[in-house]
Amino acid sequence: MTQALIPRPIAWVLTQNADGSKNLAPFSYFSAVSSEPPLIMLSIGRRSDGAPKDTAANIEARKHFVVHIPHRDVMGAVNESAASLPAGESEVEALGLELAEFPGAELPRLAQCRLAMACELHEIQQIGASPQSLIFGQVRQLYLDDGIVSQGDGGRLKIHADRLDPVGRLGAGEYMGMGEIIELARPK
Repeated sequence: MTQALIPRPIAWVLTQNADGSKNLAPFSYFSAVSSEPPLIMLSIGRRSDGAPKDTAANIEARKHFVVHIPHRDVMGAVNESAASLPAGESEVEALGLELAEFPGAELPRLAQCRLAMACELHEIQQIGASPQSLIFGQVRQLYLDDGIVSQGDGGRLKIHADRLDPVGRLGAGEYMGMGEIIELARPK
């Protein structure tokens, strides 16, 4: 299934561990759910021993998390952040990433990312035999780098996908960058 439903967006998720250190991990079972309220969804499996992954445990315990949309320049760090580190070791520190203040949010954001969503836990559902944690987060604050946005007709904000340069997950060790952008007018 992971090679058939492609490309998948990547949520690079920052959470806080019990000791205050920051956990960072990528997830490609991720999507938008609704506009009102603004909800996103993450589906997070378990470790091979059946224990919950740190991201899911941190979200359940502390209720706040930040989802970043990674771009091509940080792809190596995204891949490296998928490694299992010993408890209490921060991927942010191990990878030499910089945190930036995120006004209106409980947690900081990654300074290297052009788009970040500060989320608050809305609901967790356990699904499947493993089970997977299906996490719904309400977006409370949005960060957009000035270089990826402009004001469109009527003053509406436009995020330029080519400037965001998001990467997507394919299967196995494959990812993809931005390809050709095709613009079609919506039928009336």
